[in-house]
Amino acid sequence: MKLSDIQIKRAKPKEKPYTLNDGMGLSLLIDTAGSKGWRFRYRFAGKPKMLSFGVYSEVSLAEARGKRDEARSMLAKGINPSEARKANKIALQFAHANSFESVAREWHASKTTTWSQGYAKEVLYCLERDVFPFIGQRPIEQLEPLELLTVLQKIEKRGALEQTSKIRRRCGEVLRYAVATGRAKYNFASDLAIALNKPKTQHFPFLMESEMPAFVKALESYQGSIVTKYATQLLMLTGVRTIELRAAEWAEFDLDKALWEIPKERMKKRRPHLVPLSTLAINILKKLHVITGHYTLVFPGRNDVNKPMSEASINKVIKLLGYHGRLTGHGFRHTMSTILHEHGFESTWIEMQLAHVDKNSIRGTYNHAQYLDARKQMLQWYATKITACS
Repeated sequence: MKLSDIQIKRAKPKEKPYTLNDGMGLSLLIDTAGSKGWRFRYRFAGKPKMLSFGVYSEVSLAEARGKRDEARSMLAKGINPSEARKANKIALQFAHANSFESVAREWHASKTTTWSQGYAKEVLYCLERDVFPFIGQRPIEQLEPLELLTVLQKIEKRGALEQTSKIRRRCGEVLRYAVATGRAKYNFASDLAIALNKPKTQHFPFLMESEMPAFVKALESYQGSIVTKYATQLLMLTGVRTIELRAAEWAEFDLDKALWEIPKERMKKRRPHLVPLSTLAINILKKLHVITGHYTLVFPGRNDVNKPMSEASINKVIKLLGYHGRLTGHGFRHTMSTILHEHGFESTWIEMQLAHVDKNSIRGTYNHAQYLDARKQMLQWYATKITACS
């Protein structure tokens, strides 16, 4: 006789475990503690087998019967339900290990040795915020272009076109990594660009040569923080990126050799960068050393000397001097490039000074040493040029 829910609910534990049969191999085992577990008994290749379908409180009578019927259907096709369950479990584990998120984290880990810590953190944060919640658990080999496009369009609707473009490229790198490691067939991320709005190219405001004397004069008269003033002057004279300057340590400088060596860990391209120092830059550093020379950092933070000065510090100086919207700290690099090119200096020297490293790593290393003397002369000329009329 088939079981009923009332019969199951009324079944009480006894001194020994006992079984209530529902028919066609399905039964309910009631143990001495009162737990009620579904069992399906069958024979395969002449040997007795048994499958557990869970406990009654979690699996209803109708669900247990459905599982039994599914198992019997497998048996009719010559499939062992127990082995099929094991195979499905392995497949699920494999799918999770090869989900988009798992592969993306593996790709990210492989890149951290060539990225700065800050950049690596930013990349992972964007994926965790904008991608993983939507397609992170999808097996990467089953991911469809429309699924990724839908994720990118969500970002695009926020008006974050540049962020959309960046995340599309990063997802493309993940897919390319998956293809290379045999876990995906092709990388379709680049094909999605046509369905997305193209971000406008961002140009940092910068000053032309004719505007520099007035700015240099205004900066020289700046009455705010002397350390931030010196930072702005050095940024202008060296052409380094703002973060490279803010995080500079005194140990990186050799003032006797007029050279600043930025370690690869702090460079965007993860390659060490040699920065020749003009006489004016050395004089500024000597005056700065009197103020911050007892710290590790050249430009220690106001509230924590173990952290660099604020990212906004230099742009605040520029704003207070009346150049808001006309110049940014990053704009000094464009100004330097423009002036030096207009005065006929070798493009390779300028690109090396701005750390736009040659993609050929061997040639780039050779050129780095080859152009150092030339860049020293170029930087000395530049310092004299932009401060001559101040």
